[in-house]
Amino acid sequence: MLRRGFRRLVRARGRGWVSRLLDAALWLALWLPPASEAALSPYGRAKVVAAAAAPLLAAAVAVGRRWPLTALGAPVALSLALSATMYTPLYWPALAVFGFLAGCRTAAARPVLWFLGSVAVAGIPLCVVVVRDLWAWTGLLLTLLGAAGLPWLLGRYRRQYAELVRLGWRLADRMEREQRVVAERTRSRERARIAGDMHDSLGHELTLIAVRAAALEVDATLAPHQQRAAGELREAAGTATARLREIIGVLRADEEEGDRPATAPSGESAETLVERARAAGLDVTLERRGEPAGLPPMAGLAVHRVLQEGLTNAAKHAPGAAVRVRLVRTEDPPAVALTIVNSPAAAAPLPGVDSGGSGLVGLDERVRLAGGVLRAGPVPDGGFELAAELPATAAPTPRAATDASQLTTSGRELTRARRRVRRQLTQAVVAPVAALAGILLLTFPVSVVSSYLSVMDRSTYDRLAVGTPRDDVTPRLPLFTRDGPPDDSPAPPRGQDCAYYSTRLMSGDAYRLCFAGDRLVSKTVVKSES
Repeated sequence: MLRRGFRRLVRARGRGWVSRLLDAALWLALWLPPASEAALSPYGRAKVVAAAAAPLLAAAVAVGRRWPLTALGAPVALSLALSATMYTPLYWPALAVFGFLAGCRTAAARPVLWFLGSVAVAGIPLCVVVVRDLWAWTGLLLTLLGAAGLPWLLGRYRRQYAELVRLGWRLADRMEREQRVVAERTRSRERARIAGDMHDSLGHELTLIAVRAAALEVDATLAPHQQRAAGELREAAGTATARLREIIGVLRADEEEGDRPATAPSGESAETLVERARAAGLDVTLERRGEPAGLPPMAGLAVHRVLQEGLTNAAKHAPGAAVRVRLVRTEDPPAVALTIVNSPAAAAPLPGVDSGGSGLVGLDERVRLAGGVLRAGPVPDGGFELAAELPATAAPTPRAATDASQLTTSGRELTRARRRVRRQLTQAVVAPVAALAGILLLTFPVSVVSSYLSVMDRSTYDRLAVGTPRDDVTPRLPLFTRDGPPDDSPAPPRGQDCAYYSTRLMSGDAYRLCFAGDRLVSKTVVKSES
């Protein structure tokens, strides 16, 4: 036993070292591109950001398994530090990797969507203040969607696919257990039938022996000691027949059990069951309307079993959840309705507790034979509801049998898994299309606002003098620059930094202001060729 424990510890430590090596390799692969670019780049910002990227990416890799959304924030911050539009291909691999891992490791989609939406909204003031170009915001949206959004959707799809595979294996394991139970029941029934055949055949033979021995016992041609021996034989055959009946009765007890009318435990009412559940620590409230006394035996037993099974399932599968029990008796028409609703579980299910999936099937059959209807399934707030409606008539008519697979745990889990997969596939297709459509719709108002705020008055242009310091020129300029120079405009002179401003709204012409160092060195009106 100690050897097995030592082997498990060694294997666990081995997996830990493998994970650390993989994390180190991932960090190195993500940090090498910006580090190489920083070593070759003459600009100081790239060097500073690359130096900060080393510990930030290492921390992101370290906390990525526990806080994947925090890890995604590291490459986003590095990209924004280098460019307000996030147009930094050096950090796109990190965005894609951590976006994919966030999709694989995050169960809920809302936190990631809020995070990406917050980055998109924060990009508006960054583009306005830093870049002074509102069009740069659309580039930020496209970069955020392509570099982080699409990998996140792929990660979510992979997570849902893995969950579906695990669910399939769990269902297969449950089916195997159920098949073993069915096989065992079949063998038990066959043994009971064999026992019945033995009872019929051997009992008949023993009876014939006893009859023949009785005939010999009264035969006058036999001596007295022979007659006594025949009497002893008759008594032995009778005793063997009685013992055979007892043994066969034990073997056939399970088969005959279902033929006996079942009754609820005496004195065990709904209040008794609820009080017992409260004593066990379950938070149960009982609402009762009408007097359910005087129910037919089948209906009374069905109510008792549904309540018992509902409380038991709530205690096993939703620990800490509040349970509401509602028992209503109506007279027109005479019926009784029982509803058991539990809120979402406040703790994880009890360890080692598994459902065979046959409890609800048995309840449905019992309620059906009593002429009622059983409903079971999740409720919108995340809890679970078990409800039964039964007639209070003396001779209820059993309703038609339904497909029991609709009530099994396997069927419900498979249905929920299929819905999740369909929803995730829809999101994976619709979300990028919707995001692109939204970005395209935003281009028109962005274009109008950007064009309006990049128009320079002719009088302002005329008052600008060549040689004026840049700090004196900047306050008189429009808030935004034009979205690029006009078509076929000449290239800026070497060593000069040129900005373009529109002459009027939606015009192709532009004013070009070129700066060398900190002074205005030239101003030109650039005509559009179109």
